[in-house]
Amino acid sequence: MDTQKKILLVEDHPIFRLGLTELINQEDEFIAFGESKDVASAIGEIESILPDLIIADISLQNSDGIDLVRYVKKHHKHIPVLVLSMHDEYLYAQRALHAGARGYIMKQEAMESVVTAIHHVLDGKIYLNEKLKEHILSNITGTSDNLPKTPADQLTNRELQVFKMIGRGFSSREIAQKLFVSIKTIGTYRERIKTKLNLKHANELVRCAVHFEKTGQITTIRE
Repeated sequence: MDTQKKILLVEDHPIFRLGLTELINQEDEFIAFGESKDVASAIGEIESILPDLIIADISLQNSDGIDLVRYVKKHHKHIPVLVLSMHDEYLYAQRALHAGARGYIMKQEAMESVVTAIHHVLDGKIYLNEKLKEHILSNITGTSDNLPKTPADQLTNRELQVFKMIGRGFSSREIAQKLFVSIKTIGTYRERIKTKLNLKHANELVRCAVHFEKTGQITTIRE
């Protein structure tokens, strides 16, 4: 069908990507593409396919989905991005929207809500679930004192990115190379993260980061 909307999936978990592809392709007006597992390969597919919408995971191999959102906003601002994540929606949703995303959906609800979200975003609207809308509006109006807070709220976007990369097993040297900064700068980020999360030493930082990468939750694991 010539009028089908092209949906590019940027997701590094093949089983989840397959399920999402099948779900989207059940809709006559959509067709799903994509084998991208990181930002670099996603950019190549964007330039080749020129999709009508991009669905991108926050956590990608060797990279960060929010970096992809920023790229699309800068180079293809007419292409909306819907962000997926297994991580705490209160932590990532506003960061993703600030970067230029047009919607945010938790993976736990993706199979139930993704088609609705796609329609919403393609209609020029922003997609958020009701709980998340309330949270963000409360932040804007200054009435969010009683809403859930997470320790990671204290981290800047770059600190959070470094924290996630630590959780994936990258060394400080590898992180520095991927982010195009010095090892000393990464050392500074590590110290700031430890201070903000009340972590005593490097081993606690690594265990906490690994736990966050697996569960989306920050828990201090003492020796």
